[in-house]
Amino acid sequence: MNQQGVNVTVIGCDGRPAGSDATKALAEARTVIGAPRHLRLAPVPPHAEQIELRHLDETLDAVSQHQGPTVVLASGDPGFFGIVRALRARGITPRVIPAVSSVALAFAKIGLDWDDALVLSAHGRDPHQALAAALAHPKAAILTAPGTARDLARELQAAGKTVYAAERLGTPEENVAEAAGRDLADPNILISLDEPAESQPRWLAGHPGAPDGWALPEDAFEHRDSMITKPEVRALVLARLGPAPGRTIWDVGAGSGSVAVECARFGAHVIAVESDPAQCDKIRRNAERHQVRLRVHHGRAPEALIGLPPADAIFAGGGDHGVLAAAIRLASPRKVVVTLAAVQRVGETATLLAGQGYRADGVQLQASRLAPLPGRNHRLAAQNPVFVLWGQR
Repeated sequence: MNQQGVNVTVIGCDGRPAGSDATKALAEARTVIGAPRHLRLAPVPPHAEQIELRHLDETLDAVSQHQGPTVVLASGDPGFFGIVRALRARGITPRVIPAVSSVALAFAKIGLDWDDALVLSAHGRDPHQALAAALAHPKAAILTAPGTARDLARELQAAGKTVYAAERLGTPEENVAEAAGRDLADPNILISLDEPAESQPRWLAGHPGAPDGWALPEDAFEHRDSMITKPEVRALVLARLGPAPGRTIWDVGAGSGSVAVECARFGAHVIAVESDPAQCDKIRRNAERHQVRLRVHHGRAPEALIGLPPADAIFAGGGDHGVLAAAIRLASPRKVVVTLAAVQRVGETATLLAGQGYRADGVQLQASRLAPLPGRNHRLAAQNPVFVLWGQR
């Protein structure tokens, strides 16, 4: 319900002349709030009080306190990662006159469709989450905050992405060009692309959604001598890891990469750490087979873990205590999942997790699969038992 006496119109600005509805709202306004560049370019009437938009909370206080018609000038589409949500959270339902969103304008400037792009915000939010999602997706746009663009662009370029920076959109100083080799200021948008920048027809904009199945059968992966996390175990591991866009997951001692690939299929940014070069090649082939992006990091843990970006979750098979303790110390994850074959390691690992501040829990899994017998009969073929332990902070 709108605050009594508050009459707010939010007008989007994209550098083009104001339309008739926006011009009429400005002409009737007692107060006009906006960034200096928007106030300078808009047809603000002489009688209206002008307030520069510098800090969001102060701006919202000003909107709430002013009686009579108030206009708020905002970039692009103010209902898209914009001020409309913040106004509604304060009980103000504004009239909205949108302009072309900055994301649409940025993609238009490079002549690229964007219905298959993730749109991410690092403005007032943790930039690492936006970075993780962009690294795992072939096409993304990131709304940047002051001081974040340079580091984000560097990490994306280091991962082999082509990065465009869209600066000062809708102004005479507008500049949209590749970020490589440029001294970036604070662009409105970073666009991150795999090369070639191919797009797939889709019915759902942005992320393709959850995969059509998980805990894939063993023959869905190239592996060595059945050295692979079994589907029944993998299903529980995935449930405890919680892979999703914006989350970084380490698979330590990744082997064939079945867990890493499955996490990447959910949109997580996955770093598969493996010491065997042949297994690293298998991980890459399995990722290509399932059309996912992940980072293969060749090296022996724990030394290989030094310098990796922090993880939201860690998966470790085997339960080497030195490796697990180092991984937890370096990644500081919210979740840890461990698979064990030896019963002697269960208590030790649970104690380690509890000592690191995790609430430890676990289960033994022993599946029996249907196996054919003559005469269209079946028997149960028992699989080796596996312990799955997990900890959550």
